Amino acid sequence: MKLEVPIMFLSVVLPILISLFFPMIKSKRLLMVLSTLLLLIPLAVVSWLSFITGLRGPALDPVVLSNPTLGNFSMLLDAVSAPVAISIGLVTSMISIYSLRYMEHRFEEMEREGHRPASWGVYFMLYVMFSAAMMGTVLSTNLVEFYLFLEVSLLPSFLLIAFYGYGRRERIALLYLIWTHVGALAFLVGVLLLGLNAGTFDFYNPIREAANLGLGELLPEAMRLPIFLAILIGLFVKMAVFGVHIWLPYAHAEAPTPVSALLSPNLIGIAGYALIRIAYVLFPSEFEVAASYLLGLALLTIIYGGLMALAQDDFKRFLAYSSVSQMGYLLMGIASITSLGMAGALLHYAAHAVGKALLFATAGVLITQLHGLRSIGRMGGLASRMPLTAALALIGFMHITGVPPSLGLWSEILIIAGVADFSMRIGQFLTVIALLLVGIGLSTAYSFVTMRRIFFGKESEAAEHASEAGYDLLGPMILIAAMGLLLFLLPQLLIDPMVSSLRMLLG
Repeated sequence: MKLEVPIMFLSVVLPILISLFFPMIKSKRLLMVLSTLLLLIPLAVVSWLSFITGLRGPALDPVVLSNPTLGNFSMLLDAVSAPVAISIGLVTSMISIYSLRYMEHRFEEMEREGHRPASWGVYFMLYVMFSAAMMGTVLSTNLVEFYLFLEVSLLPSFLLIAFYGYGRRERIALLYLIWTHVGALAFLVGVLLLGLNAGTFDFYNPIREAANLGLGELLPEAMRLPIFLAILIGLFVKMAVFGVHIWLPYAHAEAPTPVSALLSPNLIGIAGYALIRIAYVLFPSEFEVAASYLLGLALLTIIYGGLMALAQDDFKRFLAYSSVSQMGYLLMGIASITSLGMAGALLHYAAHAVGKALLFATAGVLITQLHGLRSIGRMGGLASRMPLTAALALIGFMHITGVPPSLGLWSEILIIAGVADFSMRIGQFLTVIALLLVGIGLSTAYSFVTMRRIFFGKESEAAEHASEAGYDLLGPMILIAAMGLLLFLLPQLLIDPMVSSLRMLLG
């Protein structure tokens, strides 16, 4: 369905532009309301378009910019991008509400430490820019457009960590900026070489209404592999797979918790989406050759992230390493190059978004209610004093481990089905399955061992003074959990269109 008006483009760009006026507004509650409303606009747009198209056919904006060199800037919502776009819209809008109470605590904390935090208007301006730009990357149809939105998401998130983070926040923000910008530059180099030599930067042609499948084959043969690897490495840094994950545990652990709740479930997974939408579409032959190596890297990422998560005492750092492990599952589904595996990866993005948003929000609840406590070893027995928080945390852990009733169950089934369909010898297959079982076991262990250490067992000293948070913190978490349950009950709304679309893409 081709739209008459660029609804998706406006729903992304207008919130970014309007947020520039936020520093002039003094009322923090008004800022929170405006922020939430602005972020609900793109969510409403993508949900409405998903409903009226049934995700069977794409919804496509008219071209908003056309240039002989740069190509065509448009926005696309289809069965492949919808799970990612809906997840971003849900989490960013709900965490915007959660931000008010949590950041009140963080502002007070910073003032007690002798720091003067940047204003509420600056916080919500950066938050809206960051959130809307993530939506822009997912809906983009052009490599330059994708890169621009990716950079717009990087700068506000860097400033949010630098202005409002914990510990050595300026140094950690700089580490985050350097690592992720290097990844973005590697991606940009590959993109520029590809576009200038192939004659277009469109990975989806909005004029023909079709993906530019195999565009990389227009390049001289000697250039294909280096350009493909540059794009791949850039996306790997953003995705924080093993070897280029160093920045993630620092940035996600020391960012203000509402920002962690966006960085971990939303931002890093966009690179996984881009592996399908960009890397595979443009270089299908090279991707197939690399698939076996990517599968090994995925297993290594799952197991390494799981082992490191088990070793952590800081709850937010634990969640950060858990995110590394979860990105391994996304990469595994994508590396299978099957419609089921790739659909499982995209569905796991949504499961991880719901689960990790709940878990980082739980960390924020514990920080506000227990005077900044983050040490798992000093917690214990909190469920009796904070039953609703414990229930929401359990739902979060269920989503990332695939325990029903959670969306993670369906995503893991699809990923495993995709791996089972991957062409390999029997010895390789058995090795992959054995390592995957180790990874799943680690994910289950670090999730439920941590759940027990925090919420059950002998009551700790912290539990004696604990009390349940108010609905200003728990309300948005309940809505996120409810959406996760709805998607578990109606998975065919996403799975059937995704599998059909990916089968057509994969041929």
